[in-house]
Amino acid sequence: MMDIDDPLDFEKEDPFLINPVVSKKRKKLIGLDDLLSEHYKEQSKLIEKEAKKQTKAQKSYDSDEDKNGKEAKLSSLLDDCQEQMKAMSGEEELSEWGIFVFGEQKTSPPLSFPELGSWSILKSFMNNRLNSLVGLATEQECSFLEGLLINGWLLKLILKCGRVEKSIAAWTFSLILYSSKEELRSSACEFWCSILSSKVQVGVPPIVIDWFPSYRELKSALEIYGFRFNFSSNISVKNNSVCKGPPQNIITWIKFTAVCCQVRCKQSVFLASDCQELAEVIICLFLDRRVQGLNVLMSNCLQSVISSFTEEEWINCYCEIAKSLASRVPMDLNCLRAVQCISGVDPRSKHLRSAVAFQILVNCFENEVTDEEGILTLLISINVKEKACDFFKMYLYVVLTENWLQYDPMLRDKPVIREMWGLFLRNCSCQITSTDLRLHASKVRNKAAFLLQGAGNN
Repeated sequence: MMDIDDPLDFEKEDPFLINPVVSKKRKKLIGLDDLLSEHYKEQSKLIEKEAKKQTKAQKSYDSDEDKNGKEAKLSSLLDDCQEQMKAMSGEEELSEWGIFVFGEQKTSPPLSFPELGSWSILKSFMNNRLNSLVGLATEQECSFLEGLLINGWLLKLILKCGRVEKSIAAWTFSLILYSSKEELRSSACEFWCSILSSKVQVGVPPIVIDWFPSYRELKSALEIYGFRFNFSSNISVKNNSVCKGPPQNIITWIKFTAVCCQVRCKQSVFLASDCQELAEVIICLFLDRRVQGLNVLMSNCLQSVISSFTEEEWINCYCEIAKSLASRVPMDLNCLRAVQCISGVDPRSKHLRSAVAFQILVNCFENEVTDEEGILTLLISINVKEKACDFFKMYLYVVLTENWLQYDPMLRDKPVIREMWGLFLRNCSCQITSTDLRLHASKVRNKAAFLLQGAGNN
């Protein structure tokens, strides 16, 4: 019987199955040299891999560096282009206004008043038995009065007796102008303001003043402060090396001047010519940048001066004020400042502002014409397309003419004047292109376009 595991008949005939090939495997021995070779190969691969990483990082760094370099170069080119455009256009900001109207100060007079002992109230107190308790000596009289002034008791005594004697009036006035102590000059100024205000207050009995300062004393104080009364537009005062500026007393000087003008209708203090010069002085103060903090105070004072004129005095004086200012103020931004500081909304302030602007325009054209139509004819004849056109002067002309016409109601209602003004504005607005790179050309064009739009709406 055949075993199930026995080969089949055809399998016995297959030579490969009869004599199978026995594969003989040979074991290979690995030596120390082979191990070292494999180690060096692995190290070589690691070094090569690290080198590739460094090369890639260097390429990335070089790329960033090139990028930053290109950005820096582009930025430099843009800066150069901007500088070239600025040089081509020559466009600069308008120079600042400002004049040193105060120069070298003089020595202030001494504040010595031995006649204070003659004040009747003080004499009666010194002779009173109460003084034996106080023990006030003669040499302490001034200090005692200063204490009364600062604490307000001096004013109460004056209001009670209804009279200011000459010694007290002169002493307190000198403190206003020349005292270096703020508390004393402020108290003296309040004293005088209260005394003078009583003259115009309804129901308050006026106080008798034995001595009243004149404009000559106020003007003398300004000269001691270093105020330049005689500066003119032909004299450069900006580069003066001696310009210490006004003392702090200018504040009380302005306050005292304002209240004196307010009571001029009741107390004949200043002449019309004095008020005329005071108006010029206050407007000139606006030109000194060192007293900008007093703008509100100066505006109130100027308003008081303008209001102090009678109607007849005003008709005779306002034009003289305008002519005097026009002859002294430089033909730069200071002349615009002189016009614009007259900021009152009352008819007189507007009238003065218009007159000052007109007189400055007349001076700009060296008095070639002095009538309204002649000024506008000259303005219209200016060819803004000419290469030599001075656009800084054109800017001054536009602003000055605006103030001249806007604040004179009689001129605004004249059709011829309005037509000529509109034509001048159209010349500046339309004939100066938006791409005009000449100095200040864009300022003139924009200002004229703005005013032309307003004129059209009116």
